[in-house]
Amino acid sequence: MDTGGIKMNGLMAWMEKYILPTAAKIGAQKHLVALRDAFIGTLPATMAGSVAVMINAIIRDLPQEFVSTYAASLEADKGIFAVLNVIIGINGFVWNGTLAIAGLIFAFSWGYNLAKAYNVNELAGGIVSLATLISGVAFAPNNTAELAVKVPEKIANAINGAEIGASIANNQLTVNPWGWLNLNHLNGNAFFTVMIMGALSTIIFCKLMQADLTIKMPDSVPPAVSKAFAAILPATIALYVVAIINFTVSKLSGGQLLIDLIQKYIAEPFLGLSQGLGAVLIVTVFVQIFWFFGIHGPNVLAPVLEGIWGQAQLINIDIFQKGYEGKTGTAAVLAAIDDGKAYMWVRGSFDAFAWFGGSGGTIVLIIAILLFSKRADYLTVGKLSLGPGIFNINEPIMFGLPVVLNPIMFIPFVIAPLVATTIGWVATYLGLVAPVSQQVAWVTPPLLLSFLATGADWRAPIVALVCMVVTFLIWTPFVIAANKMDPALGESEQ
Repeated sequence: MDTGGIKMNGLMAWMEKYILPTAAKIGAQKHLVALRDAFIGTLPATMAGSVAVMINAIIRDLPQEFVSTYAASLEADKGIFAVLNVIIGINGFVWNGTLAIAGLIFAFSWGYNLAKAYNVNELAGGIVSLATLISGVAFAPNNTAELAVKVPEKIANAINGAEIGASIANNQLTVNPWGWLNLNHLNGNAFFTVMIMGALSTIIFCKLMQADLTIKMPDSVPPAVSKAFAAILPATIALYVVAIINFTVSKLSGGQLLIDLIQKYIAEPFLGLSQGLGAVLIVTVFVQIFWFFGIHGPNVLAPVLEGIWGQAQLINIDIFQKGYEGKTGTAAVLAAIDDGKAYMWVRGSFDAFAWFGGSGGTIVLIIAILLFSKRADYLTVGKLSLGPGIFNINEPIMFGLPVVLNPIMFIPFVIAPLVATTIGWVATYLGLVAPVSQQVAWVTPPLLLSFLATGADWRAPIVALVCMVVTFLIWTPFVIAANKMDPALGESEQ
């Protein structure tokens, strides 16, 4: 009696009964679908900004690791270095309008997709969510410094009388210029606040729209005008609710902003927990299990992957571009990680070190099939899947082989990414490879992806290759074992 087969069938039956329905419900839950689509909606901007930061990493930061005089040459701004500085400057402007305000962009996308899920005015929903974020940020820095010497009264009066956002009192200089938005409230740091407060205001707006608490316009009024007027009352009420919450929190907390409190007491703990190997492996397991049952794991778990590790990645990218404690590039990210301001493992780390060819490391499965499979059906699917697999598109192998619901493929499909993830995590933790600090298009071939994602760290492709070799060793015995099974579509001649 094949007890192993019975146990495997029992495990699959249990997962089909308990895991699959849960995954299906999660995948269809309208708020989570809207959140997933909101992250996807930001891609045009975040990818453009990531390209700009990546180019700067290659022409500004990477050469400094090998040429000691490179930074001084850039500073001199002569010859080819003057051209490079122009490119760096242009990329800086691209970053200003994309990653520097990633939270602002996400706020609109979140509100838009939530309103779409409720079948109400999407544009107004996006505006309500965006306004919610802006209403809770600081419009002026408030910095106070003790002066070493007493300022003459005439000078103090002149400063206090000038409209420069500065004042002197009790030998203290306070700088509080109006109209200076804090970018730390508008970049990736804002994601948790947007997800919470943006959802609150937009759902209030949507519910009021559905309750028909709207201003009615005559039929003769153009539809665009009617839709705008219909959204006025729901939007006003929603934004007043948020304003009351912001005001109350500020009063009760001694002037602190809600966005700062959410970042400190919700976002940072979540992001901190995400850095442990256990958390990384847990999400990897669920991605693989969902995929095994034909449900796109990264899509189902996008609210977690993008909401936690995706935000961590944007923070790393932001620090890579802006610098930290006088350092730039990867050195800045590493220094920030030491201070708890940046993150060792981010969304792109999964792609760089575990999900090469797609979830499960399926490009390695394809290679193992082409080398060791004697089944005609496997070889045919493997050849057809190789091209897409190089660009991390694994649907052909997942559904063509299939890997989905294939008992013999279940163990390596789950185990291989866990081992690869562990290797990548340990290598990053030990400093054997730089942390991921760039957002790279997911269709980038595996080894190149890891090189670019880590800010052009030459060690990253080596670590990724080690992960691929180990994954290959895990997949190969199961590919060979499949040769002994009765192939449904034919068998190669032996």
